Amino acid sequence: MLPSRMGAAMSHPFVLFGADHLTVLALTFIVPVVLALLTRRSMNAVRATRLGFAAWLIGAWIFWFWMIFHLGWESPQTLLPMHLCDWATIATIITLLWPNRKTYELAYFWCLCGTLLAMVTPDLQYGFPDLRFIIFFAFHAGVIAATLYLTFAAKLRPYPRSIPRVIGWTLVYFVAASTVDWAFKVNFGFLRAKPTAATIMDALAPWPWYIAELAGMAFVLILIFYAPFFIRDRFASPSPAAD
Repeated sequence: MLPSRMGAAMSHPFVLFGADHLTVLALTFIVPVVLALLTRRSMNAVRATRLGFAAWLIGAWIFWFWMIFHLGWESPQTLLPMHLCDWATIATIITLLWPNRKTYELAYFWCLCGTLLAMVTPDLQYGFPDLRFIIFFAFHAGVIAATLYLTFAAKLRPYPRSIPRVIGWTLVYFVAASTVDWAFKVNFGFLRAKPTAATIMDALAPWPWYIAELAGMAFVLILIFYAPFFIRDRFASPSPAAD
């Protein structure tokens, strides 16, 4: 949850599935597909676009920290990169700069199983052009678009062995976030409380039972987002399994 202190001139209420929200959701998928169609035949163009996405995400992070200190929002909740979306962003930036399967598979599943849900029902109270709206979607939309571009243009993809690895790293995140939440009395991963804004988590059981429900949802989503590759492999010619 982003801090609430900001000038009234910038504080327009966020409208779930309003024009601004739907526009960002649409562009999140349209932009990487268009860029992939335009660049995928040229390795130089793909590399330049990868670096462009990396610059966007790094720039968004720099802007976020500038905003924190400029507006006096310093706190463990805002300064520590312990949301799952933060870890997804780090994995995505590494893959954009040095394409590899291990960080890509984390970015792919964390972005589509976690960051995408955060975009569909964001924990926001203010809409465009509020800085909280801009920085939220600069990160969330940017990281999803970058991961999709890596999939469509750089031809990276998950494999069966990716699933246990991403589950293992997600458990590492759970332990790390729980430890930080306990030490600093914060709420990374929403492991201590549900978001204050209306989100999909409102349909889940009360704390702490919704944590188990989130784990079950995450596993189902992993299978769903792996399904297109499973189906393609079933009808494609056999190829060696990736490690």
